[in-house]
Amino acid sequence: MKNVINLIMLVLVMASCAVSGGGDASKVTAKIMTNAECGDCKERIESKLNYERGIMYAELDVPSKVLTVKFKTTSISIEQIRQIVSEIGYDADEVKANITAQSNLPACCKPGGMK
Repeated sequence: MKNVINLIMLVLVMASCAVSGGGDASKVTAKIMTNAECGDCKERIESKLNYERGIMYAELDVPSKVLTVKFKTTSISIEQIRQIVSEIGYDADEVKANITAQSNLPACCKPGGMK
């Protein structure tokens, strides 16, 4: 009887591990090329994205201008993330910055502003 109970417990543990899985296919990490110029750009982009539903984290590497975003594809798409970055005033891969938002950025954050 003890062996049967142990076997049932083992099967239940294995089943729960299979359900939780090691990784979640709905969580994706993407890299987006931006035209961000400085630390202020980094703060502006990260603070907006890190509070968006479905985004687990966003981090901009200013020297390379690459934005790394980990997100849940069940909540937000890469296209939506690019659009948000555009609406902040920055290019996001092939999505160009919203002109009005870009014109409202500080001078150092506009394209070529740090030169």
